[in-house]
Amino acid sequence: MTPRITDDWLTRPETRAVTRALTDGGNRALFVGGCVRNALMGHPVSDVDVATDARPERVVELAAAAGLKAVPTGIDHGTITVVSGHLPYEVTTFRRDVETFGRHATVVFGDSLEDDAARRDFTMNALYADPEGTVIDPLSGLPDVIARRVRFVGDPAARIAEDYLRILRFFRFHAHYGNAQDGLDAEGLSACAEAAEGIDGLSRERIGAEMRKLLSARDPAPSVAAMASAGVLSRVLPGADAKALAPLVHLESLYELGPDWRCRLAVLGGSEPADRLRLSRQDAKLVETIGAAARDGAGAAELAYRHGKEAATLALLARSALTGTAPPEGWHAEVARGARAEFPVRAADLMPELNGPALGKRLSEIEARWIASGFTLDRAALLR
Repeated sequence: MTPRITDDWLTRPETRAVTRALTDGGNRALFVGGCVRNALMGHPVSDVDVATDARPERVVELAAAAGLKAVPTGIDHGTITVVSGHLPYEVTTFRRDVETFGRHATVVFGDSLEDDAARRDFTMNALYADPEGTVIDPLSGLPDVIARRVRFVGDPAARIAEDYLRILRFFRFHAHYGNAQDGLDAEGLSACAEAAEGIDGLSRERIGAEMRKLLSARDPAPSVAAMASAGVLSRVLPGADAKALAPLVHLESLYELGPDWRCRLAVLGGSEPADRLRLSRQDAKLVETIGAAARDGAGAAELAYRHGKEAATLALLARSALTGTAPPEGWHAEVARGARAEFPVRAADLMPELNGPALGKRLSEIEARWIASGFTLDRAALLR
């Protein structure tokens, strides 16, 4: 029986206006990719993409005739963003690859749904649905969606050679949509391992974006472990170790804390993650803080005092994952206590008797005494 999508995004007036603009003009309008996949798998749908046999200029013409705004965001590649009721819809003309060289393929616009599907990366992304929600499956991707199996379209090696970022997408899609019990598709995994060297030619911005998405999955540990076994993780982060990731995911669940990709990255370790993944300064600082704090011996309260509640919480979880031990008893309360603590002594209290390096050294000594007292000594006691 052919499945049918009945999600709200499909029937809302804004969506109907876009598909009607195309079909009233005698062209096809098919939902494609992530919105169809996610609807079938019960995942939230954020972006709605539409495929059509109308050429880009025709899409602009039909949108204008329907009173919709058309923005040529990727007109050379066949994509027009049609804005309907303030909601953006990417409308892309059916395409066919003529020549592929990395991510910059030479494509021609076409009329064939099958050709358009054949150039996509995974079978679960090559599913379409008509405006009434009836699913169209030109490449037998529906069984893969049902089985939660991430499988390349056609020859995995050929798909990867078209864009080596698909190696990382393979692991990322398995983390988000795959069946952890069945493991990764063997043919796809083998192709990723054989082509791993191609990752070296990718921009660090693209690699970083994929890794953030991968590590944001509910449980990326099986995928990252497979990356390590395939020699992919070492290409992305030399020196990284995936062993502590599964314990960290378990601790997050145990303490009902949402996934934080920065903490997960910190337990992976590896050489220069900030540079290799092009992290923002803020994210890079937090990853560095979590990693360093997780590996030193400071208590929960001190960590929270020095680094704040969020960083201390993540560092304690990371430390437990790395050492295979449970967080200290009462750590929640200790973190809260440390986060509230305010050092009662100021530099002015020691001036003018001390200044320069001597002042800084004395302040550090007093602060260490105050921390060792459990933040109990007051200003008078510390200055005596």
